[in-house]
Amino acid sequence: MTAHSIRRRLSFFVLLCVSAVWGLAVFGSFRYASREVQEWEDARLVEYAMFIARLDAADIEQFASLPINAQIELSWPGRQKSPRSDSDRLPRDIHFALTDASHRIVSNLPVAPSTFAAMRDNDGPGTVNVGGTPWRLYQFRDPKSGRNVQVMELSNTRSDLATEAAIRIVWPLLLALPALAVMLWYVIGRSLTPLGVLSATIRARNEHSLTPLNIASIPAEVETLVGAINRLLSQLRQSIVRERAFTSDAAHELKTPLAAIKVQAQVALTTSDPALQRLAMQRVVQGVDRSARLAEQLLLLARLDEQEHIPARILNTHDLIDEAVMRHAQRASDKGIALQGKPHSRHAIQADPVLIGILLENLVDNAIKYGHPDGRVEVITIDQGHTQCLAVLDDGTGVAQTDIARLTDRFYRGTGVQSPGSGLGLSIVERIVRYFNGTLRFGTGLDGRGLGVFVAFPAVQGPQEIEVSGQAKRTNTPSSATLS
Repeated sequence: MTAHSIRRRLSFFVLLCVSAVWGLAVFGSFRYASREVQEWEDARLVEYAMFIARLDAADIEQFASLPINAQIELSWPGRQKSPRSDSDRLPRDIHFALTDASHRIVSNLPVAPSTFAAMRDNDGPGTVNVGGTPWRLYQFRDPKSGRNVQVMELSNTRSDLATEAAIRIVWPLLLALPALAVMLWYVIGRSLTPLGVLSATIRARNEHSLTPLNIASIPAEVETLVGAINRLLSQLRQSIVRERAFTSDAAHELKTPLAAIKVQAQVALTTSDPALQRLAMQRVVQGVDRSARLAEQLLLLARLDEQEHIPARILNTHDLIDEAVMRHAQRASDKGIALQGKPHSRHAIQADPVLIGILLENLVDNAIKYGHPDGRVEVITIDQGHTQCLAVLDDGTGVAQTDIARLTDRFYRGTGVQSPGSGLGLSIVERIVRYFNGTLRFGTGLDGRGLGVFVAFPAVQGPQEIEVSGQAKRTNTPSSATLS
């Protein structure tokens, strides 16, 4: 990765922007000064024209023989500029041609007055070319004396008045630029000090330190970065806690079935009774099955905890309910439990069919496991507004009110529970429900007894006719129905 200095880049671009703004300011000042010089020279021509128009005849004759020098700058000793490079120091003769009321012409022009007479006849100063030489000319008619005056001078094409104005603006800026660069370098460096402090704080930590960064007096921009780092540290801390808890729980829960498997294997090896050997091996198989199921559940929880992306699609829960009922029908029958599926919902949900199947598997398995012999278990779905409510109800002994809050804790099996199990089923159910933006709650089961588990998922389409048990049926359950 190529490292870039924020301080260097920021200083460079700030100086670049300042220089560009200064350049535009100097250019605008030069253009404005040039226009002002031109207007000033034109105003001088107008003044000369009005002045000559009001002279008497003797003065006019004298000016005709002695040209008016309107030199802009005087030559002083020590001046470095020569007239060749600066026309402001050249002699600037004001030429004129005066025509009086009797059409007599008095002129000090170097060329015939008729050359200019036919070229200008307007109210403002303008530029004319005579033999390739530009002249600035103004024509004035005095209504009182009837005189017509044309005043002209060679155009000052190399005037340095505007240039001098621009230079006087540029020089202080150029001298200030290095000082500005030094100040910018210092100020930006001071402003970036919190980043150095943050970097030093992070470098001082080891791989086991995941506590939030605590840096006092940081600017808002760096505070945002510190907040993002603290959130990342918090996520890492939670991930490590989950990983440690997973490892500890897995070791603890696998220890019991593995110990049981070892004991039964030892019994099978030491006994000579074929019936006892067979019983021990059956229990070994049961212990392996329990360990395998526990490992699958732990892996599923780890997968859900890590927020792994699981694709979802629109699915109909009726088929999944039918499959769950069919898978547990024999086990329910062995215990004398009447297991029924009653899917009345006309909505579909957005979820993964495999995970919803696991959810139903755990809920139905728990209901049969903790239900009374010769009891009932029902799996029901109904529509409640824009949600589909799935309920698994039994009429068993139920759960103590003090245990309900901990039913979704991992490896928690409640007080006085004798049935075998890992205590992960409802934890998996709760995680699947949250993964698909659903809600989970616990209540009373059938006939005011047992446990009811209620899951609500957002519906993704409106009511429609769906197939139940192979036949097209329309539910009679009203949309406002609720499950208690």
